[in-house]
Amino acid sequence: MMSRSPALPSSVKTWVTLGQATRFLFSSGRLMGWSLLLVAVTLGLTWGGYQLTTALMDQLTGNFFQQGPEVVGIWGWIKFQGWWILKWIFLLLSRLIAFYLAFFVAYTLTTPSYVFLSVAVEKKKAGHDFEEDAPFTLIGVLVDLREGLKIALVGLLLSVLAFGLNFIPIIGQILVILIYSWCSALMFLDYPTARRRWTLGRKMAWLKRHWLATLRLGLLAALLGMIPLVNIFLIAFLFPLFTVHTTLNFMVLDGQPGPRVP
Repeated sequence: MMSRSPALPSSVKTWVTLGQATRFLFSSGRLMGWSLLLVAVTLGLTWGGYQLTTALMDQLTGNFFQQGPEVVGIWGWIKFQGWWILKWIFLLLSRLIAFYLAFFVAYTLTTPSYVFLSVAVEKKKAGHDFEEDAPFTLIGVLVDLREGLKIALVGLLLSVLAFGLNFIPIIGQILVILIYSWCSALMFLDYPTARRRWTLGRKMAWLKRHWLATLRLGLLAALLGMIPLVNIFLIAFLFPLFTVHTTLNFMVLDGQPGPRVP
């Protein structure tokens, strides 16, 4: 008797590319309109939070980075170079952390709206096979906000960890990219799982089980988030697309048929 072939891991199932997700998004005026509104709101909240956070960080450092030590002799030159290097490391890391802090706050506040976008994507993809949720309630919105806050706190703790890892050459930077990729994937996964009322533990278990998909879903967002200043605009504009991309792939990985891509 021939033995049955083992089931393929979920990470090698049919994958919805970012290009397919883009065409899917642009095929619906309703999805596009809702996405543009979310871009404006997310951009405003993130930019405001970023400005407040960087101002606070600069205030805490006082005048330390305003004027370098005097260059007197060899020792003075060495101290100045050390101060200059420290200044740029501080600027890079503080802006990166400020961005993620601001974005996590914006993400938490807009979670119910992105859940609505994810549900709209599922309705368009599934058509008549879409399973309706329970009626829209204030309790449901509060639950979404609570879950978004929990993920934001996880992201905050991991951002602190990433800050320390940045000082480890090469290996530290690789770990930071992996951490931020995982965080980004967790944020996007929150939207299609919110209407299913998944707990944070279940979401994290899903990411562990679909580890390759997790990397593919979060890597680009993590890399874009590391570009100073530009990251705010790029992530804000692309966040709805990343939400659509994750929702479509979540449905595929759950064994549902692929999206109707025009």
